Amino acid sequence: MQLTFASYNIHKAVGTDRRRDPDRILAVLREIDADVIALQEADRRIGWRESVLPRETIEDYTPWVPVPLNHRPESLGWHGNALLVRKGIAVIEARVVPLPTLEPRGAVRADLLIEGQRLRVVGMHLDLSGLRRRQQVRTILDHLTRCDGDHPTVLMGDCNEWSLHRGALGEFRAPWQLLTPGPSFPARRPVARLDRLVLCQRWQVEDHGVHHSALAARASDHLPVWGRAILPKK
Repeated sequence: MQLTFASYNIHKAVGTDRRRDPDRILAVLREIDADVIALQEADRRIGWRESVLPRETIEDYTPWVPVPLNHRPESLGWHGNALLVRKGIAVIEARVVPLPTLEPRGAVRADLLIEGQRLRVVGMHLDLSGLRRRQQVRTILDHLTRCDGDHPTVLMGDCNEWSLHRGALGEFRAPWQLLTPGPSFPARRPVARLDRLVLCQRWQVEDHGVHHSALAARASDHLPVWGRAILPKK
């Protein structure tokens, strides 16, 4: 089984030209064409916290469907964290993962069924504070240890960590595989490797990178990152 995972902080669909353009974000996602996508900043932060990407547009005009979290009717995710999966992938269950924080942050977890194999995916957006980030990573890992079953797992998101391997990322010890696709922020001239993917040892990583395109350089203040991996048969 070969799958492509992607993570994208869409900045509430506001691009570097200061225009909010949801269709532009969806076009970038089509360029990547990943099987499972973690989005950050997918909802507004005030009021009804409605999604900046119309759910109907996603379901009717893209190859993905949102993972239902059933928390806020108008939201796509939880504190802006949302997951999209390719149509045909079954969602067994989905949960929010509250994180210790002083600002609205969170993570979401979904168990998926693909080709008869149960997989676990986490989307996350970590704090600006280094101490909080470390606490949040520990909270996510603790949550995973309490989940039913030991299934192949992928975590991805905006980690807000400038260090390559230290800080909060030091919590992902072996056998976790920490992928640093490359500079993804700011989108026009990326220098910071803020967006990461973390895979359990069952995955064989084939490739990973940052998605550079003219459209992606305008659509958000982050560039998307992606990873392609194979899950060997048991």
